[in-house]
Amino acid sequence: MAKVEQKQVIVNEIKEKLEKATSAVLVDARGLTVEQDTALRKKLREAGVDYKVYKNTMMNFAVEGTQFEGLKDYFEGPSAIAICYEDPTVAAGIMNKFMKDAKQLEFKAGVIDGVCYDAKGMAAVADIPSREVLLSKLLGSFKSPMASFARVIKAVAEKEPEAQA
Repeated sequence: MAKVEQKQVIVNEIKEKLEKATSAVLVDARGLTVEQDTALRKKLREAGVDYKVYKNTMMNFAVEGTQFEGLKDYFEGPSAIAICYEDPTVAAGIMNKFMKDAKQLEFKAGVIDGVCYDAKGMAAVADIPSREVLLSKLLGSFKSPMASFARVIKAVAEKEPEAQA
């Protein structure tokens, strides 16, 4: 197999992953120890995120014509990419937590639902709670007023018979 054909296989692999993705996070993982890198990969894998180091030229060809084309400006130096298929903020959140202990890991950029963010933008996105947490907070905020309303109605209903007697 010629070198060009080998490279095309890798480009196609990246493209296929990106076609199914909701988001992609680009990071610089230089300086991570083997233990740190293994722990990060394990956490990402458990969350259903693909994390891999590819050559920048391969990723550059793979993002052409996709919603991830905004990442082209950030393909400099060593780059690892985390590709999410379900919750678009999960990879950024995991990496943000991991960065507190591993200062070497740095955001480069990311694309979430077609919008490209720089490193600062990705740090802000990483602080957004997961979809499940947001939904539970929303439901909790609905439940509280309804429970209060039900207590008031019950108190009024219990008081009504006394007023008629």
